Amino acid sequence: MCIEREAELQLTADVLVIGGGPAAAWSAWSAAVHGAKVIIADKGFLGTSGAAAASGNGVMAPTPDNWEKAKWDRYRSTQTLGNINWIERVIEKAWLSMPLVEEWGYNFPKENGESVRQSYYGPEYMRVLRKNLLKVGVQILDQSPTLELLLAEDGSVAGARGVQRQHNRHYTVRAGAVVLANGGCAYLSKVLGCNTNTGDGLLMAVEAGGELSSMEASSHYAISTAFNATVTRGVPFGWASFTDEAGNDLGGYINGRRDPLFLPTALLKGPVYARLDRATDEVKAVIEKSHFIAYLPYKKANIDPYTERVPVTLLLEGTVRGTGGIRLVDETCATTVVGLYAAGDAASREFLAGLASGGGGPNAAWAISTGQWAGAGAAAFALSLGAHANERKAHPAGQAGLRSHLPSSEKFDSEAIVKGVQDEVFPLDKNFFRSEQGLLDSLSKLEKLWEQVQANPQQDTVRDVEFSRRAASLTAVARWGYFSALHRKETRGGHIRTDYTETDPNQRYYQATGGLDRLWVRRDWITEAIASPPNSTPIATTKIPSGVAS
Repeated sequence: MCIEREAELQLTADVLVIGGGPAAAWSAWSAAVHGAKVIIADKGFLGTSGAAAASGNGVMAPTPDNWEKAKWDRYRSTQTLGNINWIERVIEKAWLSMPLVEEWGYNFPKENGESVRQSYYGPEYMRVLRKNLLKVGVQILDQSPTLELLLAEDGSVAGARGVQRQHNRHYTVRAGAVVLANGGCAYLSKVLGCNTNTGDGLLMAVEAGGELSSMEASSHYAISTAFNATVTRGVPFGWASFTDEAGNDLGGYINGRRDPLFLPTALLKGPVYARLDRATDEVKAVIEKSHFIAYLPYKKANIDPYTERVPVTLLLEGTVRGTGGIRLVDETCATTVVGLYAAGDAASREFLAGLASGGGGPNAAWAISTGQWAGAGAAAFALSLGAHANERKAHPAGQAGLRSHLPSSEKFDSEAIVKGVQDEVFPLDKNFFRSEQGLLDSLSKLEKLWEQVQANPQQDTVRDVEFSRRAASLTAVARWGYFSALHRKETRGGHIRTDYTETDPNQRYYQATGGLDRLWVRRDWITEAIASPPNSTPIATTKIPSGVAS
């Protein structure tokens, strides 16, 4: 390896936050204001990397007079898997936090002289969060992807190791507690802002002894134009008509609402085209202003989306918009590993979303709230260890993609591994429409890829180190997702089984998973009674129409 150990950067902190999006920024701020010395390490440049920095977003932060409605609407969407107490906490915390963003310098729009704090423009939002972190004394390590956790002799977390691209060196941060807030996994599908979301935190957590949960909810796809396929903003397509290659109207509505299975089913049959011809002049103005990032591809291609047909596709957003992630064990966002916390998309959002997608607004609120709870929890734990916490003996927990115990000197091809994983998770007929045989076939291929990443990684440069580890992370996350999907024999939320087409009311549990060479699943039954909203309506269920993708 060309990276000499003598060049390694050695740092200490009370709390290390891994990640660079909203959840990570809120975690670092929260830990700092609770008295901890904080370092935050981002794979990119904190403030410009990640999904949030690439576009705008709504936030589930309704005014208090709307809390009850928002709470029950959210709970209903979870199909009885949500946790009403967590939903209440998230809504309240998001509402109380948005004024802080304004205090830190974000200019929210005004209505009747009052600030409207229910959405943000990503680049400006992240700029403000970065500026605030520097103000409260957080040390930021940019372009510093974290590779593995450090464990003390008692199994608790003691920091992490990574590489710094711009300095061509390793770094080590010794810390009393670590927050994993480095996002979900979109499998390098080229969704805007998501190429940093490769499941690194999930692999690090499991290597340290942590557990994942609801990983069957890892198959979220989003619509995009087939040209310049990166922007997955679905709102404008709510005013679209969809046609096939010959121009035949494909419909796709049930009781006046778009059928969520319509587009995946249609794309399996052939090309699909969209034209935003249902948009009124008022709607057009909203699309071009509030959803400019979605309008931009048309503008660049000199296409009028209101009169011209454009081909559309579905891009895999995986656990970024899905639900699965690191299992949380209490209200501080602690994990099953002592000293390790998780927040944002790295954590399972099952309490907030069940197996459905949280969507932009709820996920944004989740990042704000869990970020703060994880940061505060990590700070309290780290400070409780005393002044000598960073003198503990520690060893690196990472293995696959970093080092090999195999006798052979043969090296694996990181790019080939990534391509192999994508071949199993991108196709709609493998990942969106799932079946027992299809899952078993994909798992067999993924197992072979996992065996390959146990070999020696290419590590001549820091990029080699980063990419070999990334290949291992992508493989691991795909295995956990499909293994969980195999064992959940029903259709619920974003988990679609063509061989079990209905939601089973008796399967009211979260499904934990983990393991490295040998995978496992466990049913964590929900013991709380199903919450009953005032004037309640039946909880929605999912059913696949007969003949779809069978």
